[in-house]
Amino acid sequence: MALGFVRPARPEDAAEIARIQLTTWRTAYRRLFPAHVLANLDEAFLARGWAEAIEKAPSPRHRVLIAIEQAESAQTVVGFAAAGPADEQALAPEEPPLADGVAAVTDLLVEPRWQRRGHGSRLLAATVDLWREDSFTSAVAWAYDADKPMQLFLASSGWEPDGAGRALDVDDMLVNQLRLHVGLDQETA
Repeated sequence: MALGFVRPARPEDAAEIARIQLTTWRTAYRRLFPAHVLANLDEAFLARGWAEAIEKAPSPRHRVLIAIEQAESAQTVVGFAAAGPADEQALAPEEPPLADGVAAVTDLLVEPRWQRRGHGSRLLAATVDLWREDSFTSAVAWAYDADKPMQLFLASSGWEPDGAGRALDVDDMLVNQLRLHVGLDQETA
């Protein structure tokens, strides 16, 4: 396991978060999405979105965290997580709103070259700690059907499919997702 830590993202981290998001999607999802969709993602646009998420979060319970790999002479941003109260993005089609005590992961990514070094686990653990502080009782996260590594990662922390599914329309191609959930008692995540 690498030396590292997690901290809240700062506005100056937005560009690095966007770079990690783009790199990870183009690597991990290259067989999931059409190549031209991934090629046309705009890093500057993503960075502006992350800057807004960090600086103008919809509530104090919406957070963006970053994972840092720590070496003797440098610290490198290697991953990030974004989460908050479950909203309409957390819902399956035609599902009623989730309870107030439900949190949702909107993003949890570690750049591929830094994976399997404990950064994802640190991000998830820090997120769960904050959810507990905010009195959430459970959480949900969407994973692509074809993203078995993410499903296995979440399952290793006690997450299970809750039976909800949806399909995202990506340039006239449907990409299936399943939702996982976890209770936030002290033994999970």
